[in-house]
Amino acid sequence: MKKNLPLIISSLLVLMLVVMALFAPWLAPHDPYTTDIANKLQGFSVHYPLGTDHLGRCVLSRLLYGTRTSLLLASGVLFITLIISIIVGCLAGYIGGLVDLVLMRICDVLLSIPDFIFALVIVGALGGGIKNMFVAICFVSWVGFARIIRNMVRSLKESTYVQYARLTGVPKRKIIRRHILPFVFPQIFLLKLIGLGSTILLISELSFLGLGVTAPMAEWGMMINDSKTYLMSEPTLMFIPGIMISLTVLIFNWFGDALRTAMDAKV
Repeated sequence: MKKNLPLIISSLLVLMLVVMALFAPWLAPHDPYTTDIANKLQGFSVHYPLGTDHLGRCVLSRLLYGTRTSLLLASGVLFITLIISIIVGCLAGYIGGLVDLVLMRICDVLLSIPDFIFALVIVGALGGGIKNMFVAICFVSWVGFARIIRNMVRSLKESTYVQYARLTGVPKRKIIRRHILPFVFPQIFLLKLIGLGSTILLISELSFLGLGVTAPMAEWGMMINDSKTYLMSEPTLMFIPGIMISLTVLIFNWFGDALRTAMDAKV
């Protein structure tokens, strides 16, 4: 890692986002939910470093709390979909046969629909709200990774040490846990980490449409939605959270690419 400058810089940037999320209550100069109509649409100042929105709420404070909301939701999606992907991929790859056929055909159908459209349909059916949005994103985010795991497990199943374990009577569950998962998990976790930026972007998209995070909770996509009426008079209200979304996605993509490069070099 000492010789990998991109990994060092991207790691520091990810750490900065995590610090912003964890210490938002202490870093925020104001309560992000307190309205002050008398000070609405204020410009940049010492008291309000990034100004105020249409309800007089501090934009910087809401931006910091939005970091917490986005990272918390994205991390939850990563954890849930990682478990689902591993279970489905291992079942399909190791057992094979009819189980593999059925699970992969389900994946094919789900992969034929764009993630955003599919999530939009699910949220539309379940209703808006942060819980339904979370369920929808989890539902659309496991499919591609399950197929990757399935292919990896099928390859590992034919390796010599796994064949030896099977011949000596080691149970399938133990073979998967001790001889396959240790090789699969680091690689799939890295892929999920790279996809974390896309998950944050999907959260913002659904919230912008009013189908995700709802008021008064602070979230970047919802901040853009709230300020679209003032695009001509106060464009910074939309640009600031938009820039934050873009930078966050770039940081996680850069971090994932740098980490993958470092792991490939190590191998």
